[in-house]
Amino acid sequence: AEVGSNNSEASTASPIVMVAISLPTASVQGCVSRGHATRTRQTSSIARLVPGSVNVRAGSVKIESLKTGRKIRSSVRKAVTRCETPLSSDEEDGVMSAPDDESLWLDGFEKSNVKPPTPLLDTVNFPIHMKNFNLTQLDQLAKELRADVIYNVCNTGGHLGSSLGVIELTVALHKVFNLPEDKIIWDVGHQAYPHKILTGRRQQMKTLRQTNGLTPFTKRAESEYDPFGAGHSSTSISAGLGMAVGRDLKGKKNNVIAVIGDGAITGGMAYEAMNHAGFMDSNMIVILNDNQQVSLPTQYNMLNQDPVGGLSSTLARLQSNRPLRELRETAKAITKQLPEPIQEVTSKVDEYARGMISGSGSTLFEELGLYYIGTVDGHNLDDLCSILEEVKNTDSVGPVLIHVVTEKGKGYFPAETAQDKYHGVNKFDVASGLQVKPKAKVPTYTQFFADALLAEARVDDRVYAVHAAMGGGTGLNHFEKYFPERCFDVGIAEQHAVTFAAGLACEGLNPFCTIYSTFLQRGYDQVVHDVALQNLPVRFMMDRAGLVGADGPTHAGSYDTTYMAALPNMVVMAPSDEAELIHMVATANAIDWCPSSVRYPRGNGQGVSLEEAGIMADLKGTPLEIGKGRVLRQGKDIALLGFGTGSQYCSLAADILAEHSISATVADARFCKPLDTDLVRRLVKEHGALIIVEEGSIGGFGSHVLQYLATNGHLDGSLKVRAMCLPDKNIDHGDHAWQLQEAGISPRDIAANAVTLLGKKLNVATLA
Repeated sequence: AEVGSNNSEASTASPIVMVAISLPTASVQGCVSRGHATRTRQTSSIARLVPGSVNVRAGSVKIESLKTGRKIRSSVRKAVTRCETPLSSDEEDGVMSAPDDESLWLDGFEKSNVKPPTPLLDTVNFPIHMKNFNLTQLDQLAKELRADVIYNVCNTGGHLGSSLGVIELTVALHKVFNLPEDKIIWDVGHQAYPHKILTGRRQQMKTLRQTNGLTPFTKRAESEYDPFGAGHSSTSISAGLGMAVGRDLKGKKNNVIAVIGDGAITGGMAYEAMNHAGFMDSNMIVILNDNQQVSLPTQYNMLNQDPVGGLSSTLARLQSNRPLRELRETAKAITKQLPEPIQEVTSKVDEYARGMISGSGSTLFEELGLYYIGTVDGHNLDDLCSILEEVKNTDSVGPVLIHVVTEKGKGYFPAETAQDKYHGVNKFDVASGLQVKPKAKVPTYTQFFADALLAEARVDDRVYAVHAAMGGGTGLNHFEKYFPERCFDVGIAEQHAVTFAAGLACEGLNPFCTIYSTFLQRGYDQVVHDVALQNLPVRFMMDRAGLVGADGPTHAGSYDTTYMAALPNMVVMAPSDEAELIHMVATANAIDWCPSSVRYPRGNGQGVSLEEAGIMADLKGTPLEIGKGRVLRQGKDIALLGFGTGSQYCSLAADILAEHSISATVADARFCKPLDTDLVRRLVKEHGALIIVEEGSIGGFGSHVLQYLATNGHLDGSLKVRAMCLPDKNIDHGDHAWQLQEAGISPRDIAANAVTLLGKKLNVATLA
């Protein structure tokens, strides 16, 4: 039947009902016309197929016959919800100025760090308190919630842009669904600040990311409204499917919703989960939060998409229509009784018809077995609530994907106009948008690494850099400015990054696979199978090694020494300061016979003299002798052997001990593997006591030293040895110094351990 036809054959109950239904389903979503009479005629034929009312908005559409297989072409005119006021710019200095309308800056609220008035939000402590709100109240609640998020983050720092982008979506989800019985899983969790505020944690928001305060992500132990912990990406659909299947096995009826961003959905695990979800056919809802900020140019990113307006809203409402979905499920059941060739034909017709009108990418999700709805304006509460309500109440089986388009940083002008949309910020001034960044006297380790890699690349055209959607965090955006053709962002795909780097190494190139320590965990099988087993010279640069302060245990680099040093042929290094890091970058580049890794911490360098370390203005390092450490300080009473940041803590501990007349030798191992056995043997020969210190988990550097000592009989006599590492527990987020104390590896803890080991009569509680 053609679109808008009164042909009653379209509703005939023939055995090939799948074909008869599929085409009008596509037709329904194009039925928009300016004329009231035409609109009535079109919807009347739809009503005979699908009982119930169909809400069709005014717009304009050009429709061609589906018989010819030509695509539907449509256009819509509707005021775009986001601010379209152009920025004024100074071409000479690039300074951007805000529009005159102050409401565009902070959605009508005062531009200051003073707590905004939120009378409606003040009445909402939990989602149940907003169940009776009408649309006007929900809109006001969203405005107040956005202002409250800005106020809280301006005082604590944190993930701002992602939270501002999901304000309306969060309000709609908490309005429609019944938490905590219904489960909402936020992928990554950095967009969950509004969720925290609406679920009983508003008064604690001032403690966000602080010691003993709210976690920066979702955490099961923090609230019953957080059904699954997060921090790493692409996990929500897998977890949600597990919950949905578990619910079905227990005979329960609650809803499960996974909210995943267009960045996180580039992770392969998300597609594995969607493929399994389509096979399991369990009821669950996947919400794709598309803010076009994904690191790679996917089909949703950097394209000139039509604005979310009347037509897309109508399409989404029709696709979510309960009778339509239920009828489609019935048709699928009938089709399964038909001969296989007819099943294949009807399936293709259904896929093609929906693919033409559902927007790019819908057939991919349909192929995976998810019912696609979209695109939906993620800042239109009316649309969001209506669609979520329809999907929630639909009596059909199978997963649904709702494609929601949002604007990251929505409602706060500095965030909307910033390149990174204020993804992660320090404390900031609301009026100016300027962040409070203490002027560090020393650059970060990340900056030193990026400059050192640049120095290597300038003299060696085989140097290439690989990262997994973390160009800013790893410093490789700086590298890319100078060598854009030699820097690869593979997206949130650590497994692929590792094997891709292995392929580069096969071609004689020098790949530096730069991934946070915590994220490299996701690519470990590839490190083992594709790199170490083949002895390929891939250089792994593991940023954020050790404890990471406010980001907490989800981002701590606790395990890399243990899992890397366990691999045959792997060289494992850790710098004790920024000069050592620069030399280790040069060392890694020189190692062309086996894989190597360098772990280095978050934060600023130690302020050592680079010139004294033999490093000139170009920041080009000198390769170190493989497997050789160094003595930083000579003493006589006890030896302190550190690895990486552990060497810093040993030096500070030695200062504390010196105040109590205890002389300590401090050695920097530099290498965990190969271990400098000559240095270890010298230390135990010259001292009766040895303390080994590392900012890593059990099974790391200390274990390698103890293995050597035990194997070679050094533990058979009177030698006293203590290994200090991270304890067998997770260290919560908080100040880094507090974390070291909590872990028991602070300089004071090392000094106290030394006093006890030496049997000195000192009150360890008095140690500075």
